[in-house]
Amino acid sequence: MADETGADRRRRGKPQRETGEGTGEATRAVVIVPILGRQPERDEETSRPRLARSPQARHDEAVGLTRAIDLDPVRTAIVTVNDPRPATLLGSGKVQEFAEMVKESKAELVIVDHPLTPVQQRNLEKELNAKVLDRTGLILEIFGERARTKEGALQVELAHLNYQKGRLVRSWTHLERQRGGAGFLGGPGETQIEADRRVLQDKIVKLKHELETVRRTRDLHRAKRKKVPFPVVAIVGYTNAGKSTLFNRLTGAGVLAENMLFATLDPTLRRVRLPHGTPIILSDTVGFISDLPTHLVAAFRATLEEVVEADLVLHLRDISDPDTAAQAEDVEHILADLGVDAGDDSKVLEVWNKIDRLDDGNRERLLAESAGQPPATRPIAISAVTGEGIAQLEAAIEAGLSGELKQVTLTLAPAELGFIDWVYRNGDVVSRADNEDGSVTLSVNATESTREEFKSRLSRKFKG
Repeated sequence: MADETGADRRRRGKPQRETGEGTGEATRAVVIVPILGRQPERDEETSRPRLARSPQARHDEAVGLTRAIDLDPVRTAIVTVNDPRPATLLGSGKVQEFAEMVKESKAELVIVDHPLTPVQQRNLEKELNAKVLDRTGLILEIFGERARTKEGALQVELAHLNYQKGRLVRSWTHLERQRGGAGFLGGPGETQIEADRRVLQDKIVKLKHELETVRRTRDLHRAKRKKVPFPVVAIVGYTNAGKSTLFNRLTGAGVLAENMLFATLDPTLRRVRLPHGTPIILSDTVGFISDLPTHLVAAFRATLEEVVEADLVLHLRDISDPDTAAQAEDVEHILADLGVDAGDDSKVLEVWNKIDRLDDGNRERLLAESAGQPPATRPIAISAVTGEGIAQLEAAIEAGLSGELKQVTLTLAPAELGFIDWVYRNGDVVSRADNEDGSVTLSVNATESTREEFKSRLSRKFKG
């Protein structure tokens, strides 16, 4: 069917067998992780080499991505590529070796954990006699399967169409055919690849219009929230860092939280009241990952604006992961692309999650390292699963949004006792004295914003 794009086929579901037998079994896949033997990339701002991810970590992440859409990675391999080939990325000897591996394992799909050009993808499919999916394509497939809201589906579809547009050269076998021109002396007509590219472009324009409508709706919602000035706190981090688990811990919500890459795709917002009364809007966002496809960053910009507009960003790190430093660097670079400075302590709070997974030695070392840093830049160590450190995190969020806690004393006359309930809900009452004249004196630990409220309501009876 000439007008069916790869995005249309993706929308029908995950990669399927082409045998037509419909056995319901997971598609067998070979996972190849190329490690390019080149100088490490350098940070554009500091000119320092970026942290290199270990080959085993790259391998484990690629396998995790493969399993995230129920593919069966029957064989995996890490291969060093010192001289990337323009035609196939891999050397001819390795290509032949992997062709034998695909044949022996009866795999129908090959995952290459590296961006491939359309030509490289087409040539590898011919040489390996199997469908080939690069890292970008695999992440797009995962996002396509996980999108649950209309907005998420539109964003993924737009990213996939932009990705597919450059790969029409390999998507069909009839692309060299031409449609006849009008009249005997007319030109050769429109080639099939031109027609298909036009169809894709028309769909892209339509999707952009739909997403613009979604963006305007999101802007209206954001404007309404600003009228009722609840600060917004966004949780960001590398995929599978535990963002949804923390979100559930803080809100009591039932957001899907699994030990799986990209378990959360569509953003979720909930209103939460912190222990000392500060109301906030908490936002759970899509996980970041190294080499996140630019198509996705562009398509999801409307969603990621929640991060840009947030009053406070929680950068959640899986501190138990051996590659946590490299993951943090990837997140910081994506935040920088969004216009958020990860080094701004007034905007970004670093949180070390999964300390329950550390052995005693590493745990004590990291806690000492955290305690030794200045309070303004000190990371908060927590376990979203066990609840350890959550109280300290809530206090840090409240301090970042409403100022440090200070103890104040206020006296309420009998006519003002109706205000007591508000005081208990918005402050931490340390002591209470019921006076003989019917008034009540309270000692309260309160944030700066709450103290200002006390002053405005009880200016004559406020001390502190």
